[in-house]
Amino acid sequence: MNPRPRCPACLRPHSACICRWATPVEHRTEVLILQHPGEVHEAKGTARLLHLSLPHSRVVTGERFDPGALQSLLTAPWGPSDTSAPPRHALLLYPEALQDAALGIAPPPPLDPTWLPRPERLRLVVLDGTWRKSRKMLHLNPLLQQLPRLPLQALPTSRYRIRTARQPHQLSTLEATCAALAQLEGGAGRFAPLLAAFDGFVEQQAAWQGR
Repeated sequence: MNPRPRCPACLRPHSACICRWATPVEHRTEVLILQHPGEVHEAKGTARLLHLSLPHSRVVTGERFDPGALQSLLTAPWGPSDTSAPPRHALLLYPEALQDAALGIAPPPPLDPTWLPRPERLRLVVLDGTWRKSRKMLHLNPLLQQLPRLPLQALPTSRYRIRTARQPHQLSTLEATCAALAQLEGGAGRFAPLLAAFDGFVEQQAAWQGR
C-alpha cells in the first residue's frame, strides 16, 4: 500500500497536519532536540511543533549517536555565517535522578554560573522521548552524561493531558523547553503565545483520540 502523503514541514499526513499551530517566538539560546526514533511519528509528540516554532533549533533523530558527530552538534556553529563564532556552551535539560548511578549514568558536572548571563552563547540540549527512552539515550551516549544539567525551577502544571505522565511534575518536551528558555532568558510571557497554540494542538489531538 502507498503511504499517505505527508506534510514536508511537520512530517504528518496532510489530514493531520499541525502546521497551523506553529507559533514562531524570539529566543537567543539555541535548542538541539535529540529525538528518539520511536517519537518521529508519534501523533501526540510535541517536538516537531516546538522545532517549527523556534527559529534557532534543530531536530536530530537517533538513539546512539556517533561521538564525533554528536560533539559537533553540541558545540560547533550550525550556520556558515557563524564559523568565526566561539563554541557554544551545551547544557542538558534533564533532571538528576537517584537511580542514575545504578543505571550506569555518570553524575553530571556542575553548571558554570558564568555561562548564564549570556544565553546567546548557550545551546540547550533536549531529549525527546518517554522517560524510559530518554534515559536509554543518556545511557548510550557518554558525551551527554558529561554535560551540565539545567535544573528547572518553579515548574508549571502540565497542560499535556493527552499523554500520561509518571510523575505530576513531568512536562511535555514543548512545555519543558519553554520553561527552560524562560528561565534562561527571562520574560516567560514571550512564550505564552506558543503555549496557547500548544493548548490548541492538545485539543485537536484529544478530539481525534475521542473518535
